[in-house]
Amino acid sequence: MPARFRIRPAVQADGAFLADMVVEAVNWRAGAARPRHQILDDLRHGRYVTGWMRPSDVGAVAVDEQDQPIGAAWYRMLPRTEPGFGYVGTGVPELIIGVRPIWRAHGVGRALLQWLVAAARAEGHSRLCLSVERDNFARTLYRSEGFVVTEAGNGRDTMVARLN
Repeated sequence: MPARFRIRPAVQADGAFLADMVVEAVNWRAGAARPRHQILDDLRHGRYVTGWMRPSDVGAVAVDEQDQPIGAAWYRMLPRTEPGFGYVGTGVPELIIGVRPIWRAHGVGRALLQWLVAAARAEGHSRLCLSVERDNFARTLYRSEGFVVTEAGNGRDTMVARLN
């Protein structure tokens, strides 16, 4: 039986769940278990959710049949003075995505990514960027959805999708 879920726009009240998804994204590797507080207290990770929802923030949440959140994807405009891992330039939103482990490989990540790319295109953005660890299986998903590596270093790749 196929997994059943739906995608809805993220709202301000989703901030705590988005923080959970930052933790999932950081701890994607089996056996990785950095504590939530350690990840979110690190400004390099916390900047993806601090102050959610700013006017330029756009996101989506996947929910199961009981309306429980199972994954999220969102983008933020990060300044040059406080860039994210995948920063490529002013005015290029950076994508963040996280899915609960039990829901991975069920199409949730792809559905979230496609929703967010469509939203970014509708908002008039010409590119979306992200950062992914080189051995993360999600790289295959990003490549299949049109993201290409633009910078490689320290075991991470910066990937960009052109939206026009």
